[in-house]
Amino acid sequence: MTTRPLEHIRVLDFGQYLAGPLVGMMLADMGAEVIRVDPPGGPRLKEPATDMLSRGKTAVTLDLKSPEGLATARDLVARSDVVVENFRPGVMERLGLGPDALRKINPRIISLSLPGFASTDAVLADLPAWEAVIAARTGQFTDMGLNRRLMGINPSFTPLTLASAYGASFGAMAVQFALLARDQNGAEHIEVPLASALLEGLVYNCEQIEDYPERYKSPREVELDRRAAERLPMDLSFDELEEFLDPFYRTYTCADGRGFYVVAGSVKTHPRRVLETLGLKALADELPDFDAYLDTKDWPADWSLRNYPVGAGDRERVSSAMKAAFLTKPSDEWETLFGTAKAPATAQRFSREWLSDPHALASGLVLEVDDPRHGKMRQMGNVAWLADDKAALVKHPGPSSNNADIARILAEPPRAGAVGTKSKGWLDGLKVLDLTNVIAGPTIGSTLARFGADITSVQPVNPSVDPWNTIVFGLHAHRGKKSILLDLSTETGQEALQRLIRETDVITMNGTDEQRNSLGLDATNLNAINPRLILVQLDAFGGPAQGPKSNHLGYDDLAQAATGVMVRFGGGMATPEEHAHFGTIDVLTGYCACVALGAALLRRERTGKGGIARAALAAAGNLIQAQLMYDFDGRPGFDEPAGRDAIGWGPYYHCYRAQDGWMFFAAPTDQRQALRRTPALSDLADTPESELANALSARFQTQPAATWAAALAGSSSTVIPLGSLHETRDAALQPESQGDIDLTEATFRVIRHDSHPMGRWCDLVAPNAVRPARAAITIPGPMPKYGADTRRVLSGLGFSESRIDAMIDTGAAAERWSKNYLPE
Repeated sequence: MTTRPLEHIRVLDFGQYLAGPLVGMMLADMGAEVIRVDPPGGPRLKEPATDMLSRGKTAVTLDLKSPEGLATARDLVARSDVVVENFRPGVMERLGLGPDALRKINPRIISLSLPGFASTDAVLADLPAWEAVIAARTGQFTDMGLNRRLMGINPSFTPLTLASAYGASFGAMAVQFALLARDQNGAEHIEVPLASALLEGLVYNCEQIEDYPERYKSPREVELDRRAAERLPMDLSFDELEEFLDPFYRTYTCADGRGFYVVAGSVKTHPRRVLETLGLKALADELPDFDAYLDTKDWPADWSLRNYPVGAGDRERVSSAMKAAFLTKPSDEWETLFGTAKAPATAQRFSREWLSDPHALASGLVLEVDDPRHGKMRQMGNVAWLADDKAALVKHPGPSSNNADIARILAEPPRAGAVGTKSKGWLDGLKVLDLTNVIAGPTIGSTLARFGADITSVQPVNPSVDPWNTIVFGLHAHRGKKSILLDLSTETGQEALQRLIRETDVITMNGTDEQRNSLGLDATNLNAINPRLILVQLDAFGGPAQGPKSNHLGYDDLAQAATGVMVRFGGGMATPEEHAHFGTIDVLTGYCACVALGAALLRRERTGKGGIARAALAAAGNLIQAQLMYDFDGRPGFDEPAGRDAIGWGPYYHCYRAQDGWMFFAAPTDQRQALRRTPALSDLADTPESELANALSARFQTQPAATWAAALAGSSSTVIPLGSLHETRDAALQPESQGDIDLTEATFRVIRHDSHPMGRWCDLVAPNAVRPARAAITIPGPMPKYGADTRRVLSGLGFSESRIDAMIDTGAAAERWSKNYLPE
């Protein structure tokens, strides 16, 4: 009999709009019984997206303000495992369903709250936390990427719901990890402030390193620095930007006019593969190619093909040759050629095209659901799944009305079982072997470390990825791990790996199924090694089923290009732009992989069976567009804000300039009522919709943002000054040397690691998105220098000192990649 990973878990989903329902959908997609609890009048989000978010759920309508509705809710809590809500702080307490009340009803309940800002934040907790309000305050709309900064475009609005995507992923993983530990810890209440999750997700955009070496700056960053130093305007046109784009990190135009995005810097074999696929082998042979880990004083040329970025002297020559080559074939032919050559690139697509893409449909990254309201509805697929869970490809449409079998549920006895009183980390004692690189894969281990997991990272003796990726990004992604360097092509390197695997509960890797199988980590071999062993695997375009591009290589930006993010952000096929932030999808995919691991661990706890837990960059690309990621015959057009001029979504959800700077006005539900009850705006309430944005723009400039915020206080509408990620970082900074780092009070927290083994201080976002009431959260230690733990780990595996010396002498193991922690 097929056992779905979470079929034994019952979830009460009180969530509204996006974040809460997303958690419920993720859990339902892996087999949980999820009951959507609606207020009278039904879900608040009256869009087809709600029908997608409700798939696999049943529904019941309860008036929680009535004695009867509250009594039914309490009876359901007694017979459930999880409660999810994303109301403002204090709402559930006022309804009689706060954490303490839930624990009294059910001593094993896991409750998840997803407020916009931390409930303990005296300044921000009570704000109406609409998605864009969270984004505006955190800094998502300001300085939106290198292109926008060089063009002087600020602010920029994007409809991508990053806060809900990051927050829901943290919430779904946290709930499952808490379920694993409840025999020891008992009931748990977890808070995941969406703004905290957003800042963690955008960590690479506010990371700061003391005396950051020039060698790691892209051409656009160098130009930004130059213009700032010389006090020149930031006024480049889109066409002028081309001069500053790296040849291996940009869009090219194909013979059919479609854009084709290449991301092939940093991995030492990828630039050569790209050039050879384009028929430019002779050019590749002419370019400098040497060890990326040398200090610049030892470089034989001013750049290396193994090192991002391409040097200024060769940039135009390489770009011109690649432009001419791409014009010789249409994008579909190039996509096949690049995929076969394992050269990372993809055609640009609109989101609507992605939703009907043959690979997306064949792989299960997009699914067709027979919906009673919309007919055949194409929807985003799972964001996390187990490889052997074939039911992940089958979705039942969301309920049209009350269909939860409440009588059956209430006839059950209340949930029973051990009620622990400990406060252990949820993953204490879990041993993880980390075989990942770059950002998405390593994010899995660094995330698990905060919950108590013991992580050992294995990297090759000869690095295949440049230090910009392994070290600059690794400062965050490889926190909390031990580091060992092994040559797995040698017999003794393989012996060490096998000993590590025998001691391991979980292996993490980023790679395609072909790459996984070549390492001997397919399901059959894993089961033979240890039936309880779990492999967590992520890749670019894999899904629950095989598709024509399942084994194509890819990175964050390629998932953006393939799923429609870039074309929307740039405003069309002629002007696609990477979405502003480093690692937008990479980090999210790592979180989604943790969600999949949670399901695998819960299944293993019940059945003893391990297996392969999966996530993919393209699936996370769906997730950041969740509110938009569906299509059906008759669907209204994809008319969400797009392009460089977008600063809002209609006049009531919009960036406006106040007297003292930019702010965001959010009145998405009150709309004209918000204007009528605000004296300084009431005369605009009857302004025609087509003229209202201009009228509000003129009016808002007459007063400071704080005045407008005060005028709207106490309602579901609000005004918030636009923050920036750097301002948010600096205001939340706490030096590590001061000790007692706050992870629970403020919404935002950034740590200055001022005694870092790198020899420089660095600022990294603190792990404060997940805030359990009981379980311990650990601030992971600094990323060690690669190979720093090689001797200690090998000794722990039973290798003698003389044998370790021999392994290092013969190159089967190593203790460093470079003289300096960060090559200069």
